[in-house]
Amino acid sequence: MLGAIGFVLVMLGVIVVVSAISHRIGLPDPVLLTVVGLVYALLPGPNLHLEPEFVLDVILPPLLYNAALGSSLLAIRSKLRSVVSLSVLLVLATAFAVGGLLTWLVPVIPLAAAIALGAAVAPPDPVAALAVGRRVGLPAKLSTLIEGEGLLNDATALTVYKMALAVAVGGSFSFGLATGEFALATIGGLLVGVVVAFLVRLSRRVLADPLSANAVSLATPFTAYVLGETIHGSGVLAVVVAGLIVGHQTPRLQTGASRLQTGAVWSLVNYLLEGFVFLLIGQQLPAVIAGLGGYPVGSVVLTAVVTVGAVLLVRPLWLVLTQLFPRRLHARLGSADETGEAAERALTGKEIAGLSWAGTRGVITLAAAFAIPVVTADGSPFPARDLLLFSAFLVVLVTLVGQGVTFGPLLKRLGLRADVQDQARLRNQARSAAVDAALARLDQLVEEDDVPDEAAAALRKNLQSRQRRYRARLAYLEDNPLTPRAPGYEAAVRARHSIIEAQREELLRWRDAGRLPDASLRILQTELDHEENALMPSSGKS
Repeated sequence: MLGAIGFVLVMLGVIVVVSAISHRIGLPDPVLLTVVGLVYALLPGPNLHLEPEFVLDVILPPLLYNAALGSSLLAIRSKLRSVVSLSVLLVLATAFAVGGLLTWLVPVIPLAAAIALGAAVAPPDPVAALAVGRRVGLPAKLSTLIEGEGLLNDATALTVYKMALAVAVGGSFSFGLATGEFALATIGGLLVGVVVAFLVRLSRRVLADPLSANAVSLATPFTAYVLGETIHGSGVLAVVVAGLIVGHQTPRLQTGASRLQTGAVWSLVNYLLEGFVFLLIGQQLPAVIAGLGGYPVGSVVLTAVVTVGAVLLVRPLWLVLTQLFPRRLHARLGSADETGEAAERALTGKEIAGLSWAGTRGVITLAAAFAIPVVTADGSPFPARDLLLFSAFLVVLVTLVGQGVTFGPLLKRLGLRADVQDQARLRNQARSAAVDAALARLDQLVEEDDVPDEAAAALRKNLQSRQRRYRARLAYLEDNPLTPRAPGYEAAVRARHSIIEAQREELLRWRDAGRLPDASLRILQTELDHEENALMPSSGKS
């Protein structure tokens, strides 16, 4: 037990160190963690084996739920045609393209087994792509498409995977039955997600305590997943739907203290789980290579080349074709215009290139491949299982490391950057509107004699000061279209950081002198922490 604890602590240390290094050298954490896992796998010592059930049942639900919480339900709904095209139709096209090509070119692999592999390698894992894209300022439209694709494609792929696997191990195939099962799994997952989100909403009305709200939040993805799988629906889709609805409702139903604490908890959970998963991916290399000894080199190479090639080529081909078909015949990819209308414009060539290179594969692909059974229903070995496993691992390695490393430079070369100035202008307009609402509410309270005149005057002075600051930022953004921030504003932000730090030091001196209890110190430090967090100078927010 102590040895296992020590090994886990070492892995945590590796995750922290690799994260620090990746931020310094500009590589996304998943890429560097996978490489470290690969290197470790080649060294003597204990290695962790990937247990597919543990990944699918324990690690996957919270990762999907956290991603859904951070997504925009309104943005995804406005691009629903595009999201369906990428997360459902493209996944199906990839799965059947890989399956058909493999069966044709490598006859030792039956069609059902080949489609199972195709379904395993079909769903992109957007973690690495989004990590790079956010650092270089990926446009919001492409970020929304990548996020939306990542939310629904796992449910599509795993449903196809399970049906193909059932046939491969000895079952019979019926197109009508398969279509019905797919529809029922989708509808069941949707219904469970909506029900779980409704229950969470009811709980938040009675659980005002942040700790209780956190406990419910942590239990939500597992509840949705278990209920979805229990009724033979899509547990993955149930988790995603619940997360989207809960994330959309959170600003209205959760207190500020609960939101701050829940956000911090989920950030930590996501950080640790992702780090563990990508280290685990790299460590599977010995197990994958060990099973290739009984196959001709030509078959191994051909299977790997066909699988990787199909995965890399189907995506850009699909993106190009969706721009050529009339909208009434297909889900044309694009985005709603700035007025929020439903009309969508086609993606540009540069956007197609960037979106094509965002198809990194990850833990779902590897977990599904490892979950392929060793024997079929009659006890015979599963056909070409080791070849399928090696091909899936190679797809993950090529896309996660190859595309993950080159995605940032490609975006810069294509000039795909978010309009920082427009984002800053919109945020300051929203801040100004919020202050106007606050001043109107203050006037209403004064008229109703709910607030003393002295207190109202102080509140109004503070709000008017903030209003002047926001309007000054807007005026500067209008007058300086080429630069998102004024040098004077940057200097003011640095000065505010320095002022906050001086306040912290003074509070510590009071504590050390015995004039301020630790409990009071923590309260005052929290106030300063929130004030500093609102500045966020390094993220480009203003």
